[in-house]
Amino acid sequence: MSTLRFHAIKETFNRVPVPVTEPDRRSDIFGKNVFNEAAMRQYLTKDSFKSVMDAIENGSKIERHIADHISTGMKEWAIAKGATHYTHWFQPLTGATAEKHDAFFETMENGHAIEKFGGGQLVQQEPDASSFPHGGIRNTFEARGYTAWDPTSPAFIYGTTLCIPTVFVAYTGEALDFKTPLLRALQVVDVAATAVAKYFDKNVVKVNATLGWEQEYFLVDSALALSRPDISLAGRTLLGHSSAKGQQLDDHYFGSIPARVLNFMRHLETECMLLGIPVKTRHNEVAPNQFELAPIFEETNLAVDHNSLLMDLMNKIADKHNFKVLFHEKPFANVNGSGKHNNWSLATNTGVNLLGPGSTPMKNLQFLTFFINTLKAVNEHEELLRASIASAGNDHRLGANEAPPAIISAFIGSQLTEVLDELEKVTSGKLSPQEKTDLKLNVVGKIPEILLDNTDRNRTSPFAFTGNKFEFRAVGSTANCANPMTVLNAIVAKQLIDFKKEVDALIKDKKMKKDDAIFNVLKEYIKDSKRIRFEGDGYGEAWEKEAEKRGLSNHKTTPNALKAKVSKKTIALFEELGIMSKVELEARYEIEMEDYAMRIQIEGRILGDIARNHVIPTAIRYQNILIENVQGLKNIYGTDFKKFAGEQMQLIEQISEHIAKINKGITDMIESRKKANKIENAEKKAFAYCDEVKSFFQVIRYHCDKLELLVDDELWPLTKYRELLFTK
Repeated sequence: MSTLRFHAIKETFNRVPVPVTEPDRRSDIFGKNVFNEAAMRQYLTKDSFKSVMDAIENGSKIERHIADHISTGMKEWAIAKGATHYTHWFQPLTGATAEKHDAFFETMENGHAIEKFGGGQLVQQEPDASSFPHGGIRNTFEARGYTAWDPTSPAFIYGTTLCIPTVFVAYTGEALDFKTPLLRALQVVDVAATAVAKYFDKNVVKVNATLGWEQEYFLVDSALALSRPDISLAGRTLLGHSSAKGQQLDDHYFGSIPARVLNFMRHLETECMLLGIPVKTRHNEVAPNQFELAPIFEETNLAVDHNSLLMDLMNKIADKHNFKVLFHEKPFANVNGSGKHNNWSLATNTGVNLLGPGSTPMKNLQFLTFFINTLKAVNEHEELLRASIASAGNDHRLGANEAPPAIISAFIGSQLTEVLDELEKVTSGKLSPQEKTDLKLNVVGKIPEILLDNTDRNRTSPFAFTGNKFEFRAVGSTANCANPMTVLNAIVAKQLIDFKKEVDALIKDKKMKKDDAIFNVLKEYIKDSKRIRFEGDGYGEAWEKEAEKRGLSNHKTTPNALKAKVSKKTIALFEELGIMSKVELEARYEIEMEDYAMRIQIEGRILGDIARNHVIPTAIRYQNILIENVQGLKNIYGTDFKKFAGEQMQLIEQISEHIAKINKGITDMIESRKKANKIENAEKKAFAYCDEVKSFFQVIRYHCDKLELLVDDELWPLTKYRELLFTK
């Protein structure tokens, strides 16, 4: 009997829901552990409070003497909440959050001590940056890096530590994190969108990009997860035969939430409330043991921080409930993978959603302006958008089990397609009064009405319009939202800048009225962006052939997709907007290529270890049992034994064939890995791992999974899919 597997299963039988305590009203505890506006009003002076609010709302600089006052108030608030340490909380290019804790405690003369936290400690720190990815920006011995306070994302208390959200940059000033480029992109889209929004409302002085992410994840009992080396080390199953029952009955989706899981969710949501993370929705997802939670929309920078914090929080709370959270995009073969849908829009300081249709033709013209410009931006930079969601994990998910394909396209629905078709017919130049009236009343004016029943959803669309926002569905579940959000906001900002130049030129040079100029430019954009619009099924060769005709990219692997990040077009875009320099872009490209190669390397080593040290010995053990059985039958029946031992002998041969093919696959994979490891260039190494090493994974897995079906269940050492997916 496989001791570890069955002990793990037995342990799960004794699990009971872990008791949780919830507040009577969640609103009573929301943001209690956040240094938010209410806390600042209580603990800061008027000047300090005003300075922080100006920094948040207008991006103004906080003077050093004011920072001293702010740090004092922040420290007193944190200590009153039980905090003993503080940390600059940042998001390096590892994909995880980082923190180094320092105590408020300081010694003085004569053996005395005080709690100390000054403005210098609040505003800037110097963590050792030597072991964080840098992509060749600096030499290894140049370890210095800087973290700098981001006042737009409020400090919070996590456990007994005051966490201060910060950016992370190299000694030479280049960004070494996800937050820095995101903040730059958000500033650029604010300026660009505000300038265009003023066509419709002079009172608009600021536009915020908003984000509502949807986090999908799997929950597996911790004992079962620990019995699988691949789950423990790679976060996904590298082998395992599909369960007879999977998701085919659709009985898990939106079903009753299991008691243990519900208590985990309740505990998680309470902690989220304290940290100001506005989680609202929870439900079962499509695959067995797959779930989702989603918050209320927030300003994008804050939403990104909240998602990063949430993932860390989920791991810690899951541990208390004897679960392991699997964030991997495809932890189990042949069932749905996990995404992190990024719902994106733009909102003005006047409270208007720029991607939400309005009650008047003018408001709907504003909606169409931002809607069509977004489509144009996606059309112009579809390869870069694909690159922004590229990862080793997402490669397994894209194009499989309801996930969007690797081809970026936009779904807008049949009703809006008809509207764009009508707008495309607009006369070039100045519009006649009758044409303008007809356009505004019968085309633009009726948009809210036609969208009332526009509830169609295309689950295979990577970028879908869903009523008042765009849903970037192709983002993977492990991703830091900052990566795709930096790209999306950057390309929309660039497009809005170009749009305003064209409209202003028509108004000035052609003496057109504003509306006429806007309609003329939008008409051309509709024509230009037709290729990106796709309403059909994203699966299969038909769409791939059609996409190729349209000139759309189809990068199915990360190394191929990432090339767009360092194209001349991308470098020009990011440098023009001041979001990232060529050096920063090339560094990130190298980091992501290295990350891809290392992940495939790790998975290859795990797979070889499991196959040779777990699967093959078990198969041989079972084969020996069969051989003993055949020998026994021969002793009893003599030359007629084959009549009774035919099946056993066939099994012995089948097992030997599978073992031989597994061994050959592993040997060939190791040789390919050795060759890849000798390559120093990060790009070439990533392609070697993608094209040469990874190609053996499926061969090895296939024969291991066949052995799982042949070998006695009581001998099989690895927890099976049916146990991982259906143990509640």
